[in-house]
Formats: sequence, structure tokens, C-alpha cells
Amino acid sequence: MRRFPLLLLAAMLLAVSPAMAAPKVLRLALDADPVSMDPHVQLSGGMLQYSHLVFDPLVRWTQDMQFEPRLAEKWERIDDLTMRFHLRHGVKFHSGNELTAEDVVWTLNRLLRSTDFKGLFDGFSAKAVDKYTVDISTREPYGLLLNMATYIFPMDSKFYTGTDEKGKPKDAIVKTDWSFANEHESGTGPFTVALREPGQKWILKRFADYWDKNSGNIDEIILTPIPEDATRVAALLAGDVDFISPVPPQDYDRIDNAKDAKLITMDGTRVITLQANMKRRPEFQDVRVRTALNLAINNEGIVKRIMKGRAKAAGQNSPEGYAGHNPALTPRYDLEKAKALMKEAGYEKGFTVSMIAPNNRYVNDEKIAEAVVGMLAKIGIKVELKTMPKAQYWDQFDAQVADIQMIGWHSDTEDSANFFEYLNMCPNKETGKGQYNSANYCNPKVDELTMAANKETDLEKRAKMLQEVETILYNDAAFIPLHWQMLSWACSPKLKNADKIVNVMNFPYFGDLIME
Repeated sequence: MRRFPLLLLAAMLLAVSPAMAAPKVLRLALDADPVSMDPHVQLSGGMLQYSHLVFDPLVRWTQDMQFEPRLAEKWERIDDLTMRFHLRHGVKFHSGNELTAEDVVWTLNRLLRSTDFKGLFDGFSAKAVDKYTVDISTREPYGLLLNMATYIFPMDSKFYTGTDEKGKPKDAIVKTDWSFANEHESGTGPFTVALREPGQKWILKRFADYWDKNSGNIDEIILTPIPEDATRVAALLAGDVDFISPVPPQDYDRIDNAKDAKLITMDGTRVITLQANMKRRPEFQDVRVRTALNLAINNEGIVKRIMKGRAKAAGQNSPEGYAGHNPALTPRYDLEKAKALMKEAGYEKGFTVSMIAPNNRYVNDEKIAEAVVGMLAKIGIKVELKTMPKAQYWDQFDAQVADIQMIGWHSDTEDSANFFEYLNMCPNKETGKGQYNSANYCNPKVDELTMAANKETDLEKRAKMLQEVETILYNDAAFIPLHWQMLSWACSPKLKNADKIVNVMNFPYFGDLIME
């Protein structure tokens, strides 16, 4: 009499267990796969995406650009130089080791040895207060210390300490050759790396001891790099993959109209600009000519006709949401006023200039450059345009071979000062400031305010300084802002919260993804 109910129950369990036990597998297609398993080997979007899959930061950005606790559950500023972070208790690395403050200290010291990251963390130091408390300090007051904590993904110091089977240090940071960290990982993130075939396929498995029990339900990710836009889109529409990034603008409508695909877009923070070289061309030293360039270019028209409405016309560096954004600084297309300024400056008949732009780096970069040529022709400026692949472009850009050059910029710190430091401050090879300022624009007031803002820990005061810098740049027509690129992803409808895991940093939080 006892055995019948047990047998019946077993049969029932067998009938339902396959459905219950079926793993949730996300088939993910990106334009490229991460270059390594070492999070410090390269500062790039792909590696940051990897870091959020396999590691976890102290804090991370939310969709509305606020800070969200991750491995640090709370923090407070101790003084102008120091912020104290309180770590979650009981967080496990993939190796089984427990996360402690010493791991954060070890990680920051390693970041300072990384070729790609040491510039961001110059002047930083960390000290363990106790097992779960760590102080992070800067050499000088720095208002962006919390921003930088989004780049600190604690590594397992015990796992990466010692020598490997080849007798080499496990903590070595090696870009192009074999290293222990390039081939092994122990993070605290939602996924572990089960298989890595560079350029072919990654398999990531859910970490059973992941600390965040309220995160998503994906059990496995199969990541396939598909560099060709058309092939990537076709794979989604055919149902071969569940999520793709990026989506080329020419396919937005196609995906929007597809029954089994969902397009997700978001205003991005990468600004696309042109720089007119004031050192090469005396005409560009005249603010009236520089202003005429800005007035002659129809930003809104480029967004509407070339970007198909999938961008936002810009009048400044800082997108909405950044501390330096000034809503009064709008695009200023006015062809008649541009012609009047050219006449006033003595260039009514115009002149000829050279221009370079990439043809595969930014969305529709070549088409945008061609449109600019036509627009400047209307005020008498003849542009001799040359476009080239990004692999060739940056050497030419650095050499400043042309009178006008295109550059797009996404702030590493999600902050306005990063734009100014690299694109607008007086070029200085010793400090690295103005490294990508091929306009050779130089205004000491911009430099003074930018550096003062970086030391200001009162965020309201700091924002006013940064907004003043944007106003100076606008009035000086220091550069030509075109638009902020829109970010885009596409997915299967069975991904229920895909629109909630994406962000302007362009590394979706796949650990939080829910699949039906």
C-alpha cells in the first residue's frame, strides 16, 4: 500500500522534470568577442562587457546614470582624498575563496601596472581597514572617485598569486602572449568561463554560488562573434541567436517590423565631432570662421536623413545627464548667418581645405563626412575629403594630416571633464592633456576650470564649473559637434527584460536577464 503512492509520485516527477530542468540558454551574438580572460589586459567596451559577465564591480551605473551597490553595499566619503567602501559579507570567487578588502587592494595595485588602466588610476591607492572595509584614496581631491569605482572589478588575489606551470607570475599582464590570467579566471560574477575558442565561441555557465540571488535566470550563455552586420541581423531574424549587438541603422525598421524580434534603442553618450586645425590654417584662428563652420552644418538634417532619426543632434560635448550638460547650448544651423560671418571675416569667396574621416568606425561616418562637404560648399569652403578604414585612420589623425578631422568620443568616466581633458584642453605631450585635440585649440581658462573641477568634491559646484567650460567652448566655436550616436540592440521576444539590462555604457547586464 505504501509503494503505490511513491511510484506514482516518481512517475509524475519524471513527467515534469525535463521541462523544469531545461536550462535557460542565451545565444548571444556580438560584433567581436573579448580579447582575453584577463580584465586588465585591455580597456575596451568588449572587455568591460566580459568583466560584467565574469567579475563584478564595487559599484555600477544604473540606466538613469545613478550609482548602484554591487560588491560594495555602501560607501561614504571620509575626507577630500578618501572614500570608504563596505564590502558584502560572504561573497565567493569562482575558486571558492572569499572576497575580502585585501582583494580590492591587490586589484587596484594591479590596475596601476596595466598599460591601459594606469592612466585612469594614477594617484590612486587602497588600504584595507578590516576584512570587509577598504579605503580608496587619491593623491589630490578628486570628484570622480565613485565613478572610477565602476572600473574596479576585484580579482581573486589568492588565485592569481604565485607562479604558473611555466614558472611565470600568475599576476602578469600580457597583451599578446600566453599568461595565466589570459587563460584562467576567478571572479565573483554571475558566470564562469566553461569554454573559450577565440574568434569562434565562448560558453559561460551560471555560477552556482553567485551572491546575488535576485538576479536573472540565464543558466548558460553561448557567445558567438559575428563581425558582419548583415550576418548578425540575419541570424537573429532566422532564430539562430537570441540577442545581437550592435544593430546597423539600416536594419532598424526591418527588425522593428519583424514578428519574432524586438529592437531596443537608447540615446548614447558618444559625441561625433569635427575639429578644424587652427595651427595648420590661419583662417580657423578667426572665431567668426569657426562659428560659420558650425552654422553651416545642419546637425538636425544629418540626424534625420542619414541617421534616420537614430541619433540626437548636439551643440556641445556633454549629453543630457552629464554634469556639464548645458541645455542652453543647442545646435545652431543658420546658413545665412554663416555666409554673413564669412563675408565679415574677409572670406566671402571661401577657400579650399582638406578633410579626413574614417569609413568604418562610427555609424555612417563616411556618409556624414560627405554630407558635411556639401554643406560647407554652400559657404564657399571647398573640402577635399579622404576617408579610410579605422585601422589606417588613427595614425593619420595623430599626424594631423588634414585641416579638418573627424573624431567621436565616449567619456571613460561618464563625465564631462573627460571630453575636455582629451579633446579641448591645450595639447601637452608631457601631461597627455589635449591628446586628441587636433584643432590645436587652446584657452587657459578651459584648462584652469577643467582641472579645478576635477579637484572639486562638491558635486553642485563642480557641475557649474563644467557647464561654464561648455559655454566657453560653444562661444569660441572650439569644435563642431554633430550628434550623439544612438545605441542599439535587438533580441528575441522571449527575453522579457532585455530593455531593462541595457545602458549607455553599452555593456548589458546579462546576469540580470530573464528568459521565459
